[in-house]
Amino acid sequence: MPSRKNPSRRTRVLVGGAALAVLGAGAAGTVAANAADSTDAAPAAPAAARGGELAQSTHLTLDAATEAARAAVEAAEKDGRHVSVAVVDRNGNTLVTLRGDGAGPQSYASAERKAYTAVSWNAPTSELAGRLAQAPALKDIPGTLFLAGGTPVTAKGAPVAGIGVAGAPSGDLDERYAQAGAAVLGR
Repeated sequence: MPSRKNPSRRTRVLVGGAALAVLGAGAAGTVAANAADSTDAAPAAPAAARGGELAQSTHLTLDAATEAARAAVEAAEKDGRHVSVAVVDRNGNTLVTLRGDGAGPQSYASAERKAYTAVSWNAPTSELAGRLAQAPALKDIPGTLFLAGGTPVTAKGAPVAGIGVAGAPSGDLDERYAQAGAAVLGR
């Protein structure tokens, strides 16, 4: 029978370290599993805000945003125009984007940027385009587009959404279609 050689110190350290790692992983898994299965733990109490720390706000519903976008597309179609329409919420997040049949590929992103710009400044983008003469750096703000075709939607004097239209031959037409979308929200 051949004699066994004593493992080197390096081998013993490596084997011992590996064994400790396996045991540690097993213990951590057991603790995590027990914590997840624990039925004795009391549920966390909901945090209560103190008076004056919360603000109430108005938001546009998805149904209303869709209705506004469709109204804008339909207004453009009546004039034989092919446009894209975007509706964003009060924070500039896109709720709905409709790309009309035959609308150009650039119109999709332009409509979103016009809607974002309108709600960000709570002003029609045609008015904001005029401000570029006094402050040309405005055009460098990410996500904005200072061309006519965006209109804000307000409730109780505060912006709740923006509607942007792009693809018509002029910004004036784009803005007219955006306003048609906003008009259905006022009914």
